[in-house]
Amino acid sequence: MAASGKPNISAGSRPRVRPAGKGRRLIKNDLDGVLLGTVIALLVIGILMMFSASYPAAIEDGLSGTYYATRQLVFAGIGLVLMGILSVVNYHIFEKLWISGTAFGISMLMLILVLIPGIGSKQGTFARRWIALDGLGGLTFQPSEMMKISIVLFFSMLIIRNEHRMKTFWYGIVPYMLMLGAVAGLMMLEPHFSGTLIIATLALTLIFVGGARPLHFGILILIGAAGLTAVVLYLMKSKGIDYFQDRILSWLDPFNPEYMQNETWQTCQSLIAIGSGGMFGLGLGGSRQKYQYLPEAQNDFVFAILCEEFGFVGAVTVILLFCLLIFRGFYIATKAKDKFGMLVAVGFTMHIGLQALLNIAVVSNAIPNTGISLPFFSYGGTALMMQLAEMGVLLNISRQAKLE
Repeated sequence: MAASGKPNISAGSRPRVRPAGKGRRLIKNDLDGVLLGTVIALLVIGILMMFSASYPAAIEDGLSGTYYATRQLVFAGIGLVLMGILSVVNYHIFEKLWISGTAFGISMLMLILVLIPGIGSKQGTFARRWIALDGLGGLTFQPSEMMKISIVLFFSMLIIRNEHRMKTFWYGIVPYMLMLGAVAGLMMLEPHFSGTLIIATLALTLIFVGGARPLHFGILILIGAAGLTAVVLYLMKSKGIDYFQDRILSWLDPFNPEYMQNETWQTCQSLIAIGSGGMFGLGLGGSRQKYQYLPEAQNDFVFAILCEEFGFVGAVTVILLFCLLIFRGFYIATKAKDKFGMLVAVGFTMHIGLQALLNIAVVSNAIPNTGISLPFFSYGGTALMMQLAEMGVLLNISRQAKLE
């Protein structure tokens, strides 16, 4: 003890300074109100549209008119609880290998299980994308939705652990390429092309933002393009070139009588719904296309019902809300206190933005029908809970970010 009463600390015995926030399990700072308000607004509109779009289908199935909307409300409640918990639990817990690694491993296991007959189930298509949860009222779980979260957390954690080696090809490209290849291979066996596209885009974005060399990243893109070409050639051989030719021609001319009664029926009804809405729409519940003209209106094509009932003004409002969410998410990423938070924020924001963009593009026939849901709107408990969980982590990152 020095004469002044202050402890004499030598250079070699300095106390360890813990980074602010990183050692606390619970974060008590204010979260980003703009992001929270945007998410709640999208969720409320989504539930409202779910009720309006789904009750004709529910009655047709011999169920209560509120059946699908009620189930979606339950999933939304669970998702909001998850969002609330994850908004206060320090997001750095996902930086631990045993948490993010276990989540990725479980997601991989479920992608394998879903391919096994008797475990994986089909729902109205030839695709096997769901695991039936017997004894839980016919509930199903879609492993690809969990993988979208897991791959963001796992890749972000690995990038941080290998940050000083991300400029090398063997550590900055090869491990991620092998893992992404395994995930994409399992996804294409379902098959789930749109989900594969989203997961691949998320992974590639994280690798690029994480510090991979542009040259190495370019090589990875070329390898991915070669793999995609191989898949297309295989499908052309197995299904015939006429299948792909019909897909392209029907997309370019959906109202052609040759395609309208089969391949493009859903697309045509979607475009009719969008055009019927006009500027201000037919009013809530006023849609005509949802009465068995537009199949599964509560799922991938719920945006078309929104356009029909709320018109151009309603459609633009929802699109602007998604734009605000994306802008705020990337803004939070730029202000994140560390690189791990930045990567996770970029990944989760990219997921919601890309999925919304692809869905709206499909509904408006800007791209061929790929079977992709609209975040916070389309019917599906797994997707909704996972999306709200992502927003909880993003809100947690905002609590520790230096927002202006």
